[in-house]
Amino acid sequence: MIKSVKITLRQLLGDNYIDAVVKGAKLLYGESAKTYEKLACEPVDFLPEANIKRTNELLLSVGREFAAPIIKTIKGAATLAFEKATKIGASPLCGLGFLRLGEDGRLYLIAKSEHYHAPLGHSFPGYKLIDNAKALGITNTTHNNTRGYITRLLEMELVRTVNGLPRSNRKKLAEVIASREPRVLNRVINLETGSLACEAGIKMMLARFYKIDKSLPEPKYSGRIPVFFVIGDDDDESSANYHGTTVTTQMMRNLWPDMYSKFEQSEVFKIRPVRINDYNDFKTKFAQYNSGKYKAAGFLHEIILMNYSGIKLNVGYLHKIYKLCHDNDTPVMCDEIQSCMWSPELYLFREYGLDPDFVVIGKGFPGGQYPASRIITTYEMDNLNLFGALVTNGQEELAALAYLITMEFVQKNGMHIIHMRQYYGAKLQALKNKYPGCIEKIEGLGHLSSICFYKTDDALRFASMLNGNGIDISAQSYKAKCPPAVLTKIPIISTDEMANYLAEKMDEALSQL
Repeated sequence: MIKSVKITLRQLLGDNYIDAVVKGAKLLYGESAKTYEKLACEPVDFLPEANIKRTNELLLSVGREFAAPIIKTIKGAATLAFEKATKIGASPLCGLGFLRLGEDGRLYLIAKSEHYHAPLGHSFPGYKLIDNAKALGITNTTHNNTRGYITRLLEMELVRTVNGLPRSNRKKLAEVIASREPRVLNRVINLETGSLACEAGIKMMLARFYKIDKSLPEPKYSGRIPVFFVIGDDDDESSANYHGTTVTTQMMRNLWPDMYSKFEQSEVFKIRPVRINDYNDFKTKFAQYNSGKYKAAGFLHEIILMNYSGIKLNVGYLHKIYKLCHDNDTPVMCDEIQSCMWSPELYLFREYGLDPDFVVIGKGFPGGQYPASRIITTYEMDNLNLFGALVTNGQEELAALAYLITMEFVQKNGMHIIHMRQYYGAKLQALKNKYPGCIEKIEGLGHLSSICFYKTDDALRFASMLNGNGIDISAQSYKAKCPPAVLTKIPIISTDEMANYLAEKMDEALSQL
């Protein structure tokens, strides 16, 4: 059962800060202090029972014409690639929870959480605290040398939660932040997108081989050739991983092949794919590229490969790799852009018991309210100067507030996340058991699950039938030897009723294949 949270800005952000904001607002805007104190002390119910009840009631309207469509819409001015992919009819007019009202007047079920941005669905009532903050005059816009109070508070909360510390132990938090021990995550860089956060991690790894600035001393591994290990596909190529859209990370997944070949030939750096859940393959390649002129520069991985059939990496596989990397001074970056916030621990790597050198988060944390990602790292890897990783808008205050609101709700709802993980997972497994000749396996973990088919045509028809019924899922069938899969990622505010409805519609579609 979902637990709501009722909290004020004063409770969330603290008395000292709010007292100063209230006094400042009075001086700036001329209203009485009572006006601003009322905003600061207004309890906001994050998810009232009436809200949950309403979304459950509306499930029977999914896929149907629910409201009048836009009579005259506009085309926009997108590039050819975006124009081809756009489905204007499904574009949002408004939304509520796990439902979206499209421009065509139909009601849609967001079974992919709007491509992973919306763990708390649409119009989450808790984000009213952002409106209250705006009304108090709290500005979103800051800069790298004026990181605001909320941003700094968030940095500390990320360090606290990423290390699993209770709120009450402020002394321990201070010790962690001051630590210079290896693999103690206590440094945060605030960035706009997951792509930039991943790129920042790669730059920190490269800074151990190349100077970022000519005034700096020689790097630790100067003169050796850095080799990056990424998750490969079933063809032993690199297309299974996804760490963003910068040129470097795109080369890591087989894009820009001609340009990458020149990097490789000139031995600036190398990229080597490793087979999924095959430790012996990793160990063999690691030994080859961690000796002589080569040095293993880093291992980058997701835990759930949502861009490759939703395959889940095994706990034992990752633990063995981590030990090998740690023993050989090779940093590990855990990319949690896909999986963060869909865990009762906020971070799935904590459930796995992993100790990475970098953790990349985003998407789920700000709940779709702002583009805001973070990379959390260690004292040892804190090797970039200010201009090495900054982004002008990375320190936005209201984006940090969105993080804190989302984190507050999720930390109170760990049991519900576990329940829905098991409940939805069981529903999908029951479908696999019912249609064994059609479904090869269920991959992923709970909310982040994929249905893997034997035949590409079946996956495409299945996704098409569900899309036709207003259910937003997608077929992943475009990669060689990648099992044709249909991806889902239901919001964490999903209910049993929603999971039942989705499973029933899937059953109906499967019965027609």
